[in-house]
Amino acid sequence: MFLCCQLALFAFIPMTLGIDPGVKVKLTEKGLEYGRQLGMASIQQRLKTIKLPDISGKQKVSPIGKVQYSLTNMKIANVGLPKSAVALVPGSGVRLSIENAFITLQGNWRVKYLRIIKDSGSFDLTVNGLSITISIAVKSDQTGRPEVSSANCAATVGGASIKFHGGASWLYNLFKNVVDKALRSALQKQICPLVANAVSDLNPQLKTLNVLAKVDQYAEIEYSMVSSPTVSNSSIDFSLKGVFYSIGKHQEPPFSAVPFTLPPQTNNMLYLGVSAFTTDSAAFVYNKAGALSLYITDDMIPQGSPVRLNTRTFGAFIPQISKRFPGLMIKLLVKTVKTPVITFQANNMTVQARASVTAYAIQPNATLSPLFVLNLESSVSAQVFVSGTRLAGAVTLNQMDLTLETSYVGEFQVRSLHSIFQMVLKVVVIPKLNVQLAKGYPLPTLGKMKLVNTQLHVLKDYMLIGTDVQFIG
Repeated sequence: MFLCCQLALFAFIPMTLGIDPGVKVKLTEKGLEYGRQLGMASIQQRLKTIKLPDISGKQKVSPIGKVQYSLTNMKIANVGLPKSAVALVPGSGVRLSIENAFITLQGNWRVKYLRIIKDSGSFDLTVNGLSITISIAVKSDQTGRPEVSSANCAATVGGASIKFHGGASWLYNLFKNVVDKALRSALQKQICPLVANAVSDLNPQLKTLNVLAKVDQYAEIEYSMVSSPTVSNSSIDFSLKGVFYSIGKHQEPPFSAVPFTLPPQTNNMLYLGVSAFTTDSAAFVYNKAGALSLYITDDMIPQGSPVRLNTRTFGAFIPQISKRFPGLMIKLLVKTVKTPVITFQANNMTVQARASVTAYAIQPNATLSPLFVLNLESSVSAQVFVSGTRLAGAVTLNQMDLTLETSYVGEFQVRSLHSIFQMVLKVVVIPKLNVQLAKGYPLPTLGKMKLVNTQLHVLKDYMLIGTDVQFIG
């Protein structure tokens, strides 16, 4: 897998210029170095497929005279790439250079001279001083998927040494005078095309990039590029859309991303900045889908709780309820009435939510009789973390406030219900929300990419994920 790490995030499909990104990605020199290590194995395997044509001809060799010769069945035995380096070319892309490489091959030789004398044997050949320099170009294909190719390549082949098995010493003169040049020319013609093929070998892997990643039955997230990557001396920076959409229906949220800048950190291979815009777009999608609502019944309350969802408990605070609906169970509907607002501050992520709480008495025939509707304003603190290749979280209640919207049982003091609903939020609503948040949503990844040594920090208007990368399998 050639240069996987650096090119994994080099292109995330079609660019929509002029839009501020919701997600930013920085690939550092450490990430490039990891990609180089992966890439060398792919290039080495490609170079081992070099096929050399048989070489034959006639040459005058003193003092023997004219010699007919042929070198056949030449096969690569080994390719050594002891020294290589990858570098960023500001404003351009990536350059890979290989130096002091060598190729060893084996074959058979045959000669005929003095009209009747024939001789044959095998030989070992080593080509030293091989150098390759290649530039990598990246673009989007017709389907909007990333595609890489060799922009330009230069290869030079140094000297060659040969050892004939079973032959006379004058064979070396024949090799030096004629065969050496022909072999090095044949090698040099094949090297750049094969390295270019090694670059192209990455494209099937790039097709696995999750530019549109399904989250659940409600939402998917898009990681398309909104501008061209920026290449500097120390990193490649990418601007990604990073927006949630309803499954199969891409309605833009009624707000825009706020510009933000990643800090100049380079200790990890990869840095991802996820803005509040991305999480706000998630809240917009789930609220619009009606997913931020929950019916709560008494069987969802812990058995040991003295508070039960029935007209007896509520009748202790609102006597009209127990009088009009004696001995009935109560069902609550908690539903957001406005898209929650997510705020990122240094080391602090909070969610402000406005919801309605409707209480119903459950009649013996299962019909619901409305009791009252409350306005619920709540604030929760969020802890976010990376789980595998997903961004997950959990929330805890900070505060809540209740006001009366509508009463069907006469006037009552809403404050008297505060402890009941605080308990309901803490033991039912928030745990169920945390179960969903723990599932997380996918980060931009390529194939079997694993994130390791991951740290996450909440900063002003965005969260920063620093991570190293491993490709498995």
